[in-house]
Amino acid sequence: MDNLRQKLAASRLSFGINVYSGAPAAVEIAGLRGLDFVFIDSEHTLLGADLPLERMILAAHAARIAPLVRVPDSNPTGLRKVLEAGASGVIVPQVHSAAQMHSIIQATKFPPLGRRGGDSSVRTASYGGPGFSWPDYIRRENDETLVIPMAESFEFFDEIDAILDVPGIDAVHFGPADYALSRGIDVDYSMRQPEVRAAMRELIAKCHSRDIKVMLPCAPATAEQAAELADEGGDMLLMGNDLMFLHQGCIDAVGVASAIRKDRA
Repeated sequence: MDNLRQKLAASRLSFGINVYSGAPAAVEIAGLRGLDFVFIDSEHTLLGADLPLERMILAAHAARIAPLVRVPDSNPTGLRKVLEAGASGVIVPQVHSAAQMHSIIQATKFPPLGRRGGDSSVRTASYGGPGFSWPDYIRRENDETLVIPMAESFEFFDEIDAILDVPGIDAVHFGPADYALSRGIDVDYSMRQPEVRAAMRELIAKCHSRDIKVMLPCAPATAEQAAELADEGGDMLLMGNDLMFLHQGCIDAVGVASAIRKDRA
């Protein structure tokens, strides 16, 4: 698999989609079409650290696309299980403080970087099979798995410097909807609302000064919007989601059906 971390280290703009449906096929299609990563959501869906999520992660590996999983919360056990199942990284919602961020790093990184618990009977350790080596496993997991907190509240921005100074953050995902809700302002996924755009720019500047990447939703998912966000400093762009694509396909189908029915009336 072309390593997403390597792409980011080379400052290659990366593209992905959100997957809400729980369908492994959506993940596979994203990989087959050449996207860089999938953002598998288990915060706003019924997915958990369970067999359906495992199938989605396996589908991502089969299609050679990096699976990033948004976990429901910062519970240490949930973070560890998702990584042990083979996720390329975890996206952690509702991060509000440096203390919480420190706990996330402790749960996702092995010593000496953190205090993640280990077991060789998991996928990422090849189930302790031939050639398994604890030092190699620890080094690979610490080096390659991505930790991506979400900046989606005024609390994050109130403590932004202290949060970003916690060692071990690879990227930050800006959540404009929850940020706007936390501020009591209109939700605007295009991030053109002045206060939302200002927060986005502050996040990019402070992240890049620390060599941390930034993930942004690209709405609308057009070439013009993607170019604008890349020019602003976005490193990872989310180009819509599987449910949106299904909606658009149905809209197109209904449009064709309505035209044919009118012609034949």
